[in-house]
This record gives sequence, structure tokens and C-alpha cells, in this order.
Amino acid sequence: MTKALFFDIDGTLVSFDTHRIPSSTIKALEIARAKNIKIFIATGRPKLIINNLSELQQRNLIDGYITMNGAYCFVDNQIIYKSPIPAEDVQVFVNLCKEKNYPSFFVGEHRIKVCQPSDMLRQIFYKSLSVSEFPEVSYEEAIQDDILMITSFFTKQEEEAIQSCLPDSEIARWHPAFADITAKGSTKQKGIDEIIRHFGFRLEETMAFGDGGNDISMLRHAAISVAMGQAAEEVKESAKYVTTSVDDDGIWNAMKYFEII
Repeated sequence: MTKALFFDIDGTLVSFDTHRIPSSTIKALEIARAKNIKIFIATGRPKLIINNLSELQQRNLIDGYITMNGAYCFVDNQIIYKSPIPAEDVQVFVNLCKEKNYPSFFVGEHRIKVCQPSDMLRQIFYKSLSVSEFPEVSYEEAIQDDILMITSFFTKQEEEAIQSCLPDSEIARWHPAFADITAKGSTKQKGIDEIIRHFGFRLEETMAFGDGGNDISMLRHAAISVAMGQAAEEVKESAKYVTTSVDDDGIWNAMKYFEII
């Protein structure tokens, strides 16, 4: 029996086109909550930029959060897991940024700082995610705090070479233009494990929904996994079921199919 649902935000709960949660999704989650099923967020977004879930938050439909792709998890503002990127890997990546001019966000627990912002960064990140701009700082200032995630604009083709330079970190990509770097082992899969440990659920009682490359680990891990209809083939192949798109009642249809609602 499913007792815990895990949802990615962008492209899964929230439409990239409307920046809203479809009404059918809200209704589906309300029905699940009435059955005492717990609802969790599993996102690449840091807590500071989760700005598009007010319709769920106002209804008290969210029981906990996996953020920064698993690097920072909390329930009722109680941190249950966090894992900074090792300082050595952060410094190596800073050196790469300086050499290659990679526009990048450096995300701490309480602050987000940006270095070398580009027009692409402003257009794709700020506008597509409806996020306010963050202060531009030097690299030295950006890494004064522990860094939980780095979001940087480099290509898929560059990813393998960058990963080889960061032995204690891993890279997850949910957008063609940029990727997230977290400490090794900090994935949405890890986030699910921390949440179910905290609540006393079994993995067999979990169900996960996603659409991006950073969702693959949790889709392979959860007992039931659903890829959204607009997801890339690699994501769909990682899931047990492929539903319709977020804008075509994908969450509602999948929860109906698996008799959650």
C-alpha cells in the first residue's frame, strides 16, 4: 500500500508554460491526503526559491521537502539531512569557472550568490523559473559559507570532463543549459531514504513522480515511479509508468491508474 508520494516541482507539479499547478493535480493531492497518504516535495530548487507551491502550502498538503537534489531535507523546518560539497571540490570548480567563464550560482543554507552572470543565465534561469535576481559577488565571497549545491551553465558535452575533476561530488541535469553539482551521494534517492527513515515508512510504500535527469535516481529507487509525458526518453526508461504531460493532467491520470485516488 502506498503511504508516501514524492513529487518533483518544475515540469511535474508545476507547468513550465503557466508556472501554475493544474487544478486536477491539486484535487488529486487533496484526495490522497484524505486517505492519510503523506506528500513530499523532491526538487532541485533550494528552499529559498521554492516560490510556486503556495496553492499546496495554503492547504497544508506538504509534509516535508527534499531540496537541492537531496543535499538538504527538512520537515516542519527541522533539518533531517544536509551534506555540503567538500571544500576541495568547490575550489576546483571555482578554478574551472574562472578558466572557462561558467556563469554559476553557489547555494548555501541561507544564501544564494551568483558569479559571472550571463544573458543566458538571466533569460533561462530567472525568467523561466520566475526567480528574482541574486547579488553578483566574487568567487572568494561566494564560497565563504558551506556550499550545498552549485548550479552552473556548462554543456552536456563538458559534463564528463568536469565530473572527472570532482571526485567527491556528482552532477545532475534537469535543463539542457545548466546542471547542479552536489556532494557525492546527495541525490533525490538519498532524500527519499532520509524521509522514510524519519517517518518510519518502508521503501515498498513509496511512489515518485518526475520529468528531469535529476529525477532518475528516485524514479529507479521508489516502489512505484512515474515519468511525465514530456520527459526525455532516459527519464521515461527509468520509470515504471509514463503518464501524460503536466499540462494534460499527468499527475491525476497516474494516480488514477495506480488507484491512489
